[in-house]
Amino acid sequence: MLFVGHPMFNICVGPNHVGPAASRRFGLLPRWMVFGPIAIGLILLAACGGSSSSDKVIRIGGIPDQRAAEVNRRFSLVADYLSDNLGVEVKYVPSVDYSAVVTAFKLGDIQLGWFGGLSGVQARLASPDSTAIAQRPKDEEFHSVFIVQADLDVDTLQELEGLTFTFGSELSTSGHLMPRHYLVEAGIDPEKDFRGRPSYSGTHDRTWLLVESGSFQAGALNEAVWETAVSEGKVDLTKVDAFFTTPPYYDYNWTIQGDLDSTFGAGFTDRVQSILLALDPDDPQQKEVLDLFSADGFIATNNENYSSIEEVARQLDIIR
Repeated sequence: MLFVGHPMFNICVGPNHVGPAASRRFGLLPRWMVFGPIAIGLILLAACGGSSSSDKVIRIGGIPDQRAAEVNRRFSLVADYLSDNLGVEVKYVPSVDYSAVVTAFKLGDIQLGWFGGLSGVQARLASPDSTAIAQRPKDEEFHSVFIVQADLDVDTLQELEGLTFTFGSELSTSGHLMPRHYLVEAGIDPEKDFRGRPSYSGTHDRTWLLVESGSFQAGALNEAVWETAVSEGKVDLTKVDAFFTTPPYYDYNWTIQGDLDSTFGAGFTDRVQSILLALDPDDPQQKEVLDLFSADGFIATNNENYSSIEEVARQLDIIR
């Protein structure tokens, strides 16, 4: 479809249409030139097509905190569930890392995102009218675990001094922000007190694999990922073990852009929240979605719940 300029307006011209310039060339007088302004407007709307909520698409994203195949499956199923229940097309937009998800949210390339505590704070700061609307019950009291090679005699955070160490992603709440916070509280400076500077594995499952393989002597990760890996027999506990669990903090959440009601109609944000909260573990298809989030359901949340995360991030100069 082409758009042809006119001193008063633009018109849509498809490949089989004759525009004003061609009409003059062939000595034709297009019928729309004799119509009044109202008739012209009606014709243009019919030709170009009106824009309704059914024509629009919601794009969702989420931090890639585990293996790509699992992350893609998780959010593709969420997109299908939301599409079926909202009556609006919902598409999943993959991202290569945490920063890319925050940037996509900032630019409006995604309208709904699954964030960690820290990346959620960053996303909402970048898009000030956005709101945290849902979390898992466990996200009210989330934990990180510190792990170490099993043959090392380590029982406290202070005893990590002099060891090699890996965090998860730099923007991970449970894999970096809060572990760093508790290390500092214990008197450990991660930039000076480890053997070499700390590494960043990128994902939680990669963290325990790196410690298990001997690439690093210790690390920190999301408690839920660790517990799932242990319960599924994926971890060799003769090689790596957890020795410290942090105090609780708020973590993961669904955050939504602030302009969806103006785009899709009043109350649309509340509908999205209600549909997420309605995920039912007794429904086999919905249970599959919840299982990928290691959850039995979602509960409501709000921006204020993550104020302490923002405070810690500012103290550590991660948010300025």
